[in-house]
Amino acid sequence: MFATDVLQFAYRSLRAYVMRTLLILCAMAIGVSAVIFLTTLGESARRYVIGEFTALGSHLLIVLPGRSETVGGHPPTLGETPRDLTVDDALALSRSRHVRHIAPVVVGAAPASWREREREVTVIGTTSEFFTIRQLQLAQGGALGKFDARRAAAVAVIGPKVKHELFGARSALGEWLRVGNRRYRIAGVLASAGRSLGLDREELVIIAVASAQALFDTPALFRILVQARSESAVPLAKADVESIVRERHDGEKDITVITQDALISTFGRILSALTLTLAGIAAISLVVAGVLIMNVMLVAVSQRTPEIGLLKALGAPSQRIARLFLTEAGLLALAGGMLGALLGLGAAALLGRLYPALPVHVPLWAIAAALLVALLTGLLFGALPARRAAALDPVQALSRR
Repeated sequence: MFATDVLQFAYRSLRAYVMRTLLILCAMAIGVSAVIFLTTLGESARRYVIGEFTALGSHLLIVLPGRSETVGGHPPTLGETPRDLTVDDALALSRSRHVRHIAPVVVGAAPASWREREREVTVIGTTSEFFTIRQLQLAQGGALGKFDARRAAAVAVIGPKVKHELFGARSALGEWLRVGNRRYRIAGVLASAGRSLGLDREELVIIAVASAQALFDTPALFRILVQARSESAVPLAKADVESIVRERHDGEKDITVITQDALISTFGRILSALTLTLAGIAAISLVVAGVLIMNVMLVAVSQRTPEIGLLKALGAPSQRIARLFLTEAGLLALAGGMLGALLGLGAAALLGRLYPALPVHVPLWAIAAALLVALLTGLLFGALPARRAAALDPVQALSRR
């Protein structure tokens, strides 16, 4: 019996029991499509988060006040040495030759109004270098301009949604915007760019850092954004930042410096692990499909006992009988896997249409792995029915015993 004969025999057997075949195909297809879809979801989430961090800027360092440290005890507890960051701290970082841009940042919320219109906005106090670091584009006008960071300049840049809701179709450039209890002349309007790591650029009002400190009555900075001159200069810039601030803070290392690469790497590892976990959970459905194959094939052995007996009476060895049933199980698993792959790709395409902001990506390894696991599962769980069919006595099989 040639390989083509084995395939034709298995194919005819599958066609003879249409409902049984469709049941197993559906089980396999659901398992494979679940693996592909959930893996796609995890990988797309990973790419989205990495893209969001990349959009923060390149070669970025984030300087935060306070340092978490282990202070002993049983068990060890977390202690902090909080100390405010100031504008002078930020300006001092320009002494490093590895630093290209520095942007002190103050963040708060306040009501913004123009004439009778008013709405709550997120206010960021910073300098013009913030636009370069965060790669912010302007639809109209200009940025904050070059001025001493210690000076409370009465100038503002607003987001497109703020402009639309307060000014409508009217040009906002040159108008006075009241934020809290202070007024700022609008110098520019940001281009529409959506949200970035929870911060909606559409609803921002950006003012000078000293103006924000006066508005919110605080001398402290929320954080300092630092852009290194190149990727290779990031660790050198980090060392310089820590050294300069330690010198200014009486020898205390009371800041936390987070590099953009470290953030991306950490979130990448977390989301990659999540992707594999989702794939593992979905793969359980393939095991369930394998159990279904085994049970259905065992029933098929009992239904086809005379057929097996006839083959043995004609001289077919036990190994060939086993090969026939394994081929049938393998074809079921492979066909179900291919159908599941199509369903998974269709679900991924639908996900991309429903959530255009999500960079949907179907990993090729997930498709290959899902098909391989489906095939191996089918063969593994088809082995027991195949062995039972091969062990039948031809005389008893022909007599249906």
